Amino acid sequence: MKFELKPTKGKEASVYKTIYLKEKLAVQIEAIAKANNTSFNNVVVSMIESCLEEEPPTI
Repeated sequence: MKFELKPTKGKEASVYKTIYLKEKLAVQIEAIAKANNTSFNNVVVSMIESCLEEEPPTI
């Protein structure tokens, strides 16, 4: 799955959540963030948004 990093947006209503990641996954995300001069959070949010746009969850 390919995703596109979203530009950092202005202030938008947000919530604070804590997640636990495998260390290997966190290292990979940090590398993507560093390579694209953006934050870890922006990479994670971009990935989630990309996945949800491709296939909305069935609830």
